[in-house]
Order: sequence, then structure tokens, then C-alpha cells
Amino acid sequence: MVRTLILMRHGKSAYPDGVGDHERPLAPRGRREAGLAGQWLLETQPPIDAVRCSTATRTRQTLTATGVAAPVVFEPAIYEAAPATLIELIQLSDHDISTLLVIGHAPGMPWTAWELASNRDCATAVELSRKFPTSALAVLRFERPWADIDPATGELIHFHIPR
Repeated sequence: MVRTLILMRHGKSAYPDGVGDHERPLAPRGRREAGLAGQWLLETQPPIDAVRCSTATRTRQTLTATGVAAPVVFEPAIYEAAPATLIELIQLSDHDISTLLVIGHAPGMPWTAWELASNRDCATAVELSRKFPTSALAVLRFERPWADIDPATGELIHFHIPR
């Protein structure tokens, strides 16, 4: 079974006074762009079977704004996670999941996309390496079970910035 992994950075966040980083909400632009990302996902990607989402307020609000209705696990380890941690979480995904959406933060999302891509010399990877802005999505395909996903085993097929 082909596996599709979609790594999404949360939408643009607001910076209200007295609110800690983990609790920062989305800015209006963040809600709008996350909605555009959800529309793009619906129109161009396979149906999402499961979501792993950081527990941060802005990631939860990003998920809501996308309109994705798949079962969700809110995972505290995604917040400030390094690629190795994110890859381990992905490897633990159920074998019957074919499309997984992970919503997190920078630098974890772009670094993980880069780490997993085997085609780092393609134009899509070059674009991703330059900048991975808020609400951006990296889509990778794997010809192996989730448990066998390792660095450089996926093909980066899309990098989308909803604007």
C-alpha cells in the first residue's frame, strides 16, 4: 500500500500580550490560509485517514480551520519536536492508515520533510529548503509500511503554500 504523509506547519499566529507561546492563537490571516490549505487538501490529495496534531492552541485552531474531519490524536511531543521524534511518531501509525496529516511547528515540519525526502535535488525540495512559511504543506509518498519509514525513504511530491 502506498502511504501519503502530509506535514503542515500551523497557520500564522497572533502575539497577544501575556499569552505564552503554547497558548498563542491564530491570527485572522492564519485562519484564512489554513482554510485555503484545507480546500487544497480536499481538492488535490487522497482522503485523510488520521491526523496527529500538536497540542498548541494555534495548531488545534489550524486543524479546525482546514475542515479535515479525520480522527485526531493531539500529541504533546509534536511541540518543539526534532525530526527524529516526529519520524518515530509517524512510524507508530496504524498499518491501515494510508494518508496521515501531521500538524506542527517550524523547524520540525520542514526539517522532517527534508529528512524524509529521497529526492532532495528536485525543484520541489529546493523550494521547500528556501522557506516553509505558516500553513505550508509538504506531501511525501512512501512505498512501505509506516513502521519502515526512515530518512530518505519518501518521495517529496508537493510543496504547497496556500495564499
